[in-house]
Amino acid sequence: MTFFSLAELNREIRKLLERYNNLLFQRKQGSRKERFQSVERSYLKPLPQTPYQIKGYKRAKVQKMGYVYFSPDKSYYSVPYRYIGKHTMIHYTQDTVEVYYNHRRIALHCRNPSKGEYNTNKGHLSSTHKAYTQWSPEYFKRLASPHGKHVVSCIERILAVTDYPETGYKRAMGVVQLHKTYGSERLNKACQRALQAGAISYRRISNILKNNMDKSTLFDQDLDQDKSHIPKHGNIRGASAYQ
Repeated sequence: MTFFSLAELNREIRKLLERYNNLLFQRKQGSRKERFQSVERSYLKPLPQTPYQIKGYKRAKVQKMGYVYFSPDKSYYSVPYRYIGKHTMIHYTQDTVEVYYNHRRIALHCRNPSKGEYNTNKGHLSSTHKAYTQWSPEYFKRLASPHGKHVVSCIERILAVTDYPETGYKRAMGVVQLHKTYGSERLNKACQRALQAGAISYRRISNILKNNMDKSTLFDQDLDQDKSHIPKHGNIRGASAYQ
């Protein structure tokens, strides 16, 4: 027989295969079709609802906020808060992200391809961590306002320049918390100095306070005169050029 397409060949094979499966065995009773119907058919399972996807694997430690960092997308996925500090294994496909601890799955998320996103299952958060979902720029401005207008201005600038809100929220909270160690008055003055220098960050404000730079009398004189403490010169650009 000569065939001019794969469909023609398969059609003829199907006819011969049906005849072959109905042939009786030579050394035992029945045929292949009868054996399939009586024995093998009951062992079959339904086909998967979705096509097969290749899995990838990454190790990740659960961060203090209850998230694991997923490096392929540079994003974060929540896990139950009781696993904070634990080392986990992430199994991921094109559509899903699963987090395992000691070979037991503790979290399942739909994969979000957006970079830097925090993907949260609210059931994973403790009563303390649930407060994080209420964070917003307005929340941090209200939190900063009792400590002075310069603290509020710094918070606004920090939130404005960060790529991802949650990153800015953590930095803003760090700045506001400095009042517990140094007091509101010193924090406000340190923020004033950071604003004047054009270098506004948690590290900058913290260093000003640690080194008592907010208490400098020369700095106070410069503030009174509303001028920079850095002399004007063509070769000097100031701290703002090195952010």
